[in-house]
Amino acid sequence: MLGCDGLAGVLMKRDGTSELDVFYPVRSECQADVPKTRFKLRAGKTLSARRWNSAFSQDGHLDIAKVLRRIQRGGVHPSIKGVVWEFLLGCFDPNSTFEERRQLRERRREQYWTWKSECQKMVPVIGSGKLITAPIIADSGQTIENSSTQSDLQEQNGGQVNNAVSDKKVTHWKQALHQIGLDVVRTDQTLVFYESQTNQAKLWDVLAIYAWMDNDIGYIQGMSDICSPMIILLEKEEDAFWCFEHAMRRLRENFRCSTSSIGVQAQLSTLSQIIKVIDPKLHQHLEDLDGGEYLFAFRMLMVLFRREFSFVDALYLWELIWAMEYNPNIFSSYEASTNAGDNSVAPEINEKLLQQFGKFERRNVKTGNIERHRALAVFLVASILETKNKRLLKEAKGLDDVVRIVGDVTGNLDAKRACKEALKIHKKYLRKASKS
Repeated sequence: MLGCDGLAGVLMKRDGTSELDVFYPVRSECQADVPKTRFKLRAGKTLSARRWNSAFSQDGHLDIAKVLRRIQRGGVHPSIKGVVWEFLLGCFDPNSTFEERRQLRERRREQYWTWKSECQKMVPVIGSGKLITAPIIADSGQTIENSSTQSDLQEQNGGQVNNAVSDKKVTHWKQALHQIGLDVVRTDQTLVFYESQTNQAKLWDVLAIYAWMDNDIGYIQGMSDICSPMIILLEKEEDAFWCFEHAMRRLRENFRCSTSSIGVQAQLSTLSQIIKVIDPKLHQHLEDLDGGEYLFAFRMLMVLFRREFSFVDALYLWELIWAMEYNPNIFSSYEASTNAGDNSVAPEINEKLLQQFGKFERRNVKTGNIERHRALAVFLVASILETKNKRLLKEAKGLDDVVRIVGDVTGNLDAKRACKEALKIHKKYLRKASKS
């Protein structure tokens, strides 16, 4: 750990990446394996703690328009990312007061601990600082008695482990727990943060409780990539849970899989439409190669480019996307869906309210293009394909070539430039689509 003087010395360096190394240190043996970070903290552009605090009125109302402009220019300083993300993801209403948010946060924390208590009664390892990586329930639904984790827990709990399997929901949930554990120990393992089993267990607890709460989808591989940053950014586990839960409200359909379809099918279909409109020649070439379903873009959309960027750059990309997609009605729409009896109506859009939208969403509202699967991430993939247009047309003789050429972007993308290009593609698509 750095002492205060040492930390201050690092923070005063002019290189905008030095400060990031303090917030997200990489294990020394992994330094050579991680993509280079391109994001830099820029005074006057990056949303700083001082700028963030000054955006609140005395009683706590947030000037979200000012905040969005700053984020779209230069991202968010690591010291405030977690609390800023809570607003970007719709956890809180910018028009609420400090006291209203405090009360809401307390209610949510209580709800989280209620769910956690339910889960602990079924599997006491939850909340113990440990995690499960071996199955505790067989495919038949029978408890696996010789699980090492179960044995440890029986000792800790005086021989008492709740093995009751009451219904399909419980069985299905318990069967997912070891897969969550296997994914957790592989997630962001280059970061010093996850050298601690306590931190790994915190991620496992949140994912396990989410899987219990969201019975419709449960846990699907890739969710750990979405949840991990929230665990790092938000000190309290229950706050990290709700930040993740709100992120999943946007992304959960990506993870909905059945025997006949995959979660990102709608987005891949939209991607196909976009390329067909803006670059018919490339679309036809991909069709000829049997790539017309654009499955090679599956991973990018599924986990929102986590594998294509360094950890820091992925966080920067996410907050750019969420700021550009921001809709001031997001909080009220989420609360209305949670409270089925709530018949609140979104306020009428006027020029003043339009300034509280992110630039991508503002354009959608003005043109009436409000389909959820036409997300900025889809246009981001389209912009990547456009930058690879010549190589794809010239070199791609099969799908393996397409995957290789598109895969070359890993570690070589600039998040802000990629978003800028995506906005251009979006504008071009809307223009051409309106003429057809």
